Amino acid sequence: GAGPLGSADPLGGAGPLVSLDLPKPELRPRDLLVRVRAVSVNPVDTKQRMNAAPPPGTARILGFDATGIVEAVGPDVRHYRVGDAVWYAGAIDRPGSNAEFQAVDERLVGHKPASLDFADAAALPLTAITAWELLFDRLGQPHGRKAAGGTLLIVGGAGGVGSILIQLARRLTGLTVIATASRPETVAWVKDLGAHHAIDHSGPLDEALKAIGFDGVEMVASLTQTERHLDAILRALKPQGRLAVIDDPKTLDIVPFKRKSLSVHWELMFTRSLFGTPDMDEQRRLLDEVSALVDAGVIRSTVTERLGTLSPQTLTEAHRRVESGRTIGKIVLDGL
Repeated sequence: GAGPLGSADPLGGAGPLVSLDLPKPELRPRDLLVRVRAVSVNPVDTKQRMNAAPPPGTARILGFDATGIVEAVGPDVRHYRVGDAVWYAGAIDRPGSNAEFQAVDERLVGHKPASLDFADAAALPLTAITAWELLFDRLGQPHGRKAAGGTLLIVGGAGGVGSILIQLARRLTGLTVIATASRPETVAWVKDLGAHHAIDHSGPLDEALKAIGFDGVEMVASLTQTERHLDAILRALKPQGRLAVIDDPKTLDIVPFKRKSLSVHWELMFTRSLFGTPDMDEQRRLLDEVSALVDAGVIRSTVTERLGTLSPQTLTEAHRRVESGRTIGKIVLDGL
């Protein structure tokens, strides 16, 4: 069997996490079978547990971020061999990473950074993919050269995505990076990661920007509390500016954005895998590129807590902390 794993309540509902014994997953032609060595927990994990209960009498294997070793490969796999150390965030419509073994399409998998252990590396894939796609694919920043000028406001800078987006924007673009943070420890964290400035998101963002000498910004990455900040974002964005959103506002009225000709971009890192897009392999490429950046010392892991070995107890605690909305960086767990 595949050993014990963290799963939603098998009776249905957003209940407790339990251990189950299941057979090893079967491989599709381009799948890798990965022995999971470490995982991290993201807000999407908790949302899936709360909002997507499995049918009664069944279980759902949760989890996305993972690092591990390739144990077997499907017949059409091109880029990996048994024994390779890999990292990935998987797909939202397949069984997750909170397991001993996981099947994952090779087009969603990168080579793990050699300079990080499995747990430290597990903090990065989902947030790195999200931040990379947001910055380069959605906001249209040039990739591979530091274009001068422009300011990016990152709302929720100390969270998982913010912690990697700050680094990518600071080191790979010419943007001035302003991150929001409301506590002394989160302000210190975002500045240490490379933010040029930090502002407090507990008040209106446009007023906080003015207080540090910015009349507006060209780009906003709204990673959390979009509904709450939308009016201030509208005021803060310069004409013809861009807003990228990753969270789940109940509604998002962009009609007031017309006067400034502002564009709004959604980023969901699962889109490529959900729809099998022709460019799905871009996630493999970008994970390999981030891996090289980590090994070159350009990007660092965003792990802040290691809670021990994966179990219903440790996973429940990790979910509790993520749901608090006050975590800095990422929480990781060692594999079974």
